[in-house]
Amino acid sequence: MKPIRNSAKAIIIEHDKILLTKNIDDFGFFYLFPGGGQEHSEELKDAVKRECLEEIGQEVIVGELVYVREYIGKNHEFSAWDSGFHQVEFYFMCSLASNAPLFGDGTNPDQDQVGVEWIELQQLDEIRLYPRALGKSIKRNELELRYFGDVN
Repeated sequence: MKPIRNSAKAIIIEHDKILLTKNIDDFGFFYLFPGGGQEHSEELKDAVKRECLEEIGQEVIVGELVYVREYIGKNHEFSAWDSGFHQVEFYFMCSLASNAPLFGDGTNPDQDQVGVEWIELQQLDEIRLYPRALGKSIKRNELELRYFGDVN
């Protein structure tokens, strides 16, 4: 049995836009929140900082925890290859530490990542965003602490 993985993610919103990583798979482009796996002996806030450097090439200031989501692969659309995966994701409100131009030149982007992109909040329903439930909540400006459970 595989262990449950913790993941720390950033929600970065500026001027009615959200910063997401742009990725590609066999179905086209999809978007994710910057962040990733927590390492042993690493606090979640430190994981968010490290992952943002790796994926978006920017240092972030980590704020409050606002969402917790579980992903149990066998229950979702990618169960054919993701059935053994179980991840608990912690989403923090963050801001960019500097006003430096954003080039998406992270030190260690994810395998499917092709860049980073600012997306208008009103367009979140028009893109393939994971988790979708979180995008809908952000679009409605529901930024209080919420446990989503196993949703996609």
